[in-house]
Amino acid sequence: MPRLLILYTGGTIGMRPSPAGYVPGEGFAERLATQLAAHGGATLPEYRLVELQPAIDSADLTPEAWNRIVAVLARHWDAHDGVVILHGTDTLAYTASALSFMLGALDKPVMLTGAQLPLGEPRSDAPGNVATAMQAAVAPGAPREVCVVFHDRVLRGNRARKVRSQGMDAFDSPNAPWLGEAGIELRLGQASALPGGTPDFSPVAFEADRVGVLHCHPGMSARQAEAMLEDARLQGLVLLTYGVGNPPSHEGRFLAGLQRATARGLVTVNLTQCHQGRVRQGAYATGAVLNAAGVVAGRDMTPEAAVTKLQVLLGRGLAGDALREAMTRPLRGEMTLSAP
Repeated sequence: MPRLLILYTGGTIGMRPSPAGYVPGEGFAERLATQLAAHGGATLPEYRLVELQPAIDSADLTPEAWNRIVAVLARHWDAHDGVVILHGTDTLAYTASALSFMLGALDKPVMLTGAQLPLGEPRSDAPGNVATAMQAAVAPGAPREVCVVFHDRVLRGNRARKVRSQGMDAFDSPNAPWLGEAGIELRLGQASALPGGTPDFSPVAFEADRVGVLHCHPGMSARQAEAMLEDARLQGLVLLTYGVGNPPSHEGRFLAGLQRATARGLVTVNLTQCHQGRVRQGAYATGAVLNAAGVVAGRDMTPEAAVTKLQVLLGRGLAGDALREAMTRPLRGEMTLSAP
């Protein structure tokens, strides 16, 4: 029995060069086998490859694709010791975060990886990333959770972000330690792993327009913010503010709009725009007004985790106060409650 399920969902890793740039390529199974044979061969665990049809264009990813991925996992879960998911890098962190909330507690590892250069290209990072993900997925100390494996790093999936558009070390977890590192030896830390359990494969009822992102910036008008806050279809909002969680005041109009939106049931999560650090809502008067408006302090969550957590919980039927309460606590290690 193959020890690993490898699920190919699309992305740069399977593309080929063309006069118009990289395009999806045929014969991925054969190309993958050839590259892995040259990159470890018999030392790598046996695997079964399943190709998602149709493949996902990473930039056109929609939440319904996550249900498709989970459905494939459900069909093959019991027959394998671990899972490796090959995914386009642009939205890989969103998928890793979403799957962590959809699947919940796991009894085996799920490792997501991809590549900055396609298989077979000179200097491609694809064979190394896939081989490391395969080894990590069957290692005795592998974390039983959704992880991102990239450039010799093993990261918690809902803590990972794409931090470089062209570098091979494209992913990091700025607010959380790595779960492992592949050097001369593959080192996996068990101390930070989440408790295991039985995964949830039930589909999520995703709906468009229920979750939005409002990025504060100099020159953003009160009218722009109010237009989003007054959208009756919006049920969850990620607010990206300055520093430790400070929004513009717009002479009280922004706060008033948030209060009206909260009263009608909108759940707003406040995150910092800073690459590292956490929201400390109330450290400054401008941030303290958000507490009065019922805004949830997102602490050190990534935007990807906050967006997908809202989408999954709304799709599971949570709304209003129940959703707000769930956003204040970690479900799968996506946030740190205590100050560092």
